[in-house]
Amino acid sequence: MSRIGNKPITIPAGVEIKQDGNTFTVKGPKGQLVRELSSEIKVNIDGNEITFERPNNLPNIRALHGTTRANLNNMIVGVSEGFARGLELVGVGYRVQASGKGLTLSLGYSHPVEIEAVEGITFKVEGNTKISVEGIDKQLVGQVAANIRAKRPPEPYKGKGVKYADEVIRRKEGKKG
Repeated sequence: MSRIGNKPITIPAGVEIKQDGNTFTVKGPKGQLVRELSSEIKVNIDGNEITFERPNNLPNIRALHGTTRANLNNMIVGVSEGFARGLELVGVGYRVQASGKGLTLSLGYSHPVEIEAVEGITFKVEGNTKISVEGIDKQLVGQVAANIRAKRPPEPYKGKGVKYADEVIRRKEGKKG
């Protein structure tokens, strides 16, 4: 039994969902998202509640059951509340500046690292070491944050690098003299 797939989704006020075959359009106060979901899972929209049914118990269908529900739920949460991912720069001389809609990072390289603005994503810079990546598409927010982190991942000895705000870096002991 899929615990996630069996949970119904309640549609909040101000959110409108349209179904065209297996393509779903979700409109809300923050914007609009369109996504094609699996045609194997039956989606029932009754008033302000959405339920999901699967035709059989094959392993790939069972996997799609929870995934389909999670994807549609993320669309609804995104257009009503939005998603944010926090990043922190740790290290001497590591800093970030907003440049237009993009970012300029100083990460200890001989050159500044430029991050281009992505459509649907906004960057907020707090101080000169904290970045907030915000948007309505959860997958896109996470991917952009991961791309920024990949420019200088945190290292285990001093903890220097770009890390997620909630990430705990496991530290290693250095050489013993």
